[in-house]
Amino acid sequence: MTRTTVRVYARDPISEAGVASSLRPRPEVRVVGAAEDVAPEVVLVVADEVDEETLNTLRFLRRNGASRVVLIAAHLDDQALVRAVESGVVGLVRRSEATTDRLLAVVASAAAGDGAVPPDLLGRLLEQVGRLQRTVLDPRGITFAGLAAREVDVLRLVAEGYDTAQIAAKLSYSERTVKNVLHDVTTRLQLRNRSHAVAYAVREGLI
Repeated sequence: MTRTTVRVYARDPISEAGVASSLRPRPEVRVVGAAEDVAPEVVLVVADEVDEETLNTLRFLRRNGASRVVLIAAHLDDQALVRAVESGVVGLVRRSEATTDRLLAVVASAAAGDGAVPPDLLGRLLEQVGRLQRTVLDPRGITFAGLAAREVDVLRLVAEGYDTAQIAAKLSYSERTVKNVLHDVTTRLQLRNRSHAVAYAVREGLI
């Protein structure tokens, strides 16, 4: 059996020790400490509230290469749910439901690249996503992939090898407009250049 390496993080050392000790005897996982020179496959963050300190911890972990972070929180309202997802968590567990078996199931899902959210929270998250699309993104012509229709049109032509002047002629834009579209895309999505923007659009299935 392949063991998933797990790191438990909590502000409260008692909570950290409690979760770690519940997982440590199980053969499915190997709990690694902060002092060990081992990159965990999954990080479990234990918190009471999804406050700014917790969000900063989640962002810090993401910036430092922790791509699979699971949040165990005592309180999860709608705003906390959305903010946690925006911070990159792939799994959410209520603290009251955090049995050893439940944590192992969520760790396995995270390690496999899947998400795990309690069913009632998933419904609320989808409702929040729909509201965001209707009230914020749709009026601006932006999709959840982060690109407006004209941005997709420009990137498609970039991918086909056209230069700025040719793209402007094909789309009846000015060259300045084409340059502005590409600048907006690369800046907003933190992409390095045109090639990176094209790669992003291909990866997202937009072109």
